[in-house]
Amino acid sequence: MTYSDRWLLPDGVEDVLPPQAADIELMRRALLDLYQRWGYELIIPPMIEYLQSLLTGTGNDLDLQTFKLTDQLTGRLMGVRADMTPQAARIDAHSLRRSGVTRLCYAGHVLHARPASMLASRAPLQVGCELFGNDSNAADLEIIELMLETLHSASRPAVHLDLSHAGIYQCLVESAGLDEVEQAQVFDAMRRKSIPELDELLGDAQEGTSRAMLRELALLSGGEDILARASECFSGAPAQVHRALKDLEMAVGMVRKNYPDVAVGFDFSELRGYNYHTGLVFAAYCRGSGEVLAQGGRYDSVGASFGRPRPATGFTADLRALSALLNGGDPVSRSVIWAPADEDETLHEKIRELRQSETVIQALPGEPGSPAEHGCDRQLVPEGGDWKVVPVRG
Repeated sequence: MTYSDRWLLPDGVEDVLPPQAADIELMRRALLDLYQRWGYELIIPPMIEYLQSLLTGTGNDLDLQTFKLTDQLTGRLMGVRADMTPQAARIDAHSLRRSGVTRLCYAGHVLHARPASMLASRAPLQVGCELFGNDSNAADLEIIELMLETLHSASRPAVHLDLSHAGIYQCLVESAGLDEVEQAQVFDAMRRKSIPELDELLGDAQEGTSRAMLRELALLSGGEDILARASECFSGAPAQVHRALKDLEMAVGMVRKNYPDVAVGFDFSELRGYNYHTGLVFAAYCRGSGEVLAQGGRYDSVGASFGRPRPATGFTADLRALSALLNGGDPVSRSVIWAPADEDETLHEKIRELRQSETVIQALPGEPGSPAEHGCDRQLVPEGGDWKVVPVRG
């Protein structure tokens, strides 16, 4: 092994250096304060858990993302969390066991066995909120609104919100009478948006049947006008589909009212998280970027997998991706005071006073460099027996 190999990091894993690390931490504190003001209580789940608990009710997608290892004490398989949502569901179901609504929030690292996309980190810093114990539209709308507040708190304009509903695809598949092989083929083609394959699988279906509606589902993506088109396409669908469309209409109405600057779109063939999502599914993007800023949805079935059925909805976001996109890659400017390496007691008292509300860096004896080289915009200088804060010049 060469010296250079010793500081190489795995692909998709990276250090966060100053000042970006400070930007991320400031955003983390601001967001957790925001969630607290909405009534969400902070939890700090462990980084590793027994695999059975970590993957309960989440389906195959999360399994593929999870690093596995053997517990040296028990010999049981453990996993490094790839998502904190199942942990929040476990805490709600078994640690808190409240009968009413529970609101939880969190911020911490997760680890992915493979990146979510070519440019994504394998070690995201995940922040999110989960709401348990209520299956109303109001709960879904609260989570969507809080997700949008998360983005707006970083002052990023031009947010695009994609909406969908897992119940539509689930209902149509069940009523279409597809066998397991056909379901797998349709699911794969739908997720890849392969219209020719769907034409081959469903193209001979009689108009108005669930099979024909499944084929139409892949074509329903675009702006707000798509919702009206969906209502026409699914006019003969089961009642569950119409309830889902009503949920989407209510979500659009809330966004129009409270966030008129947010563009809303639909993609009815988006099957992200299909294995555990049961209702509204949503994702927020920054216009001009294909990367998801935040995403979430309803997942009522996960609580049942823990032995305690609980309605649930929530969202997550990657703080590092948020910081990079929302700040445009530029660090937040800071005001820092430079103090000389002087043993004067008056200087030390002044530094202690300033550090109650300011950042002060005091030089060490023999330390080279100027205040500007250390990122300081002001400095302490002696004046009339006291120490004054003055701007750094040149």
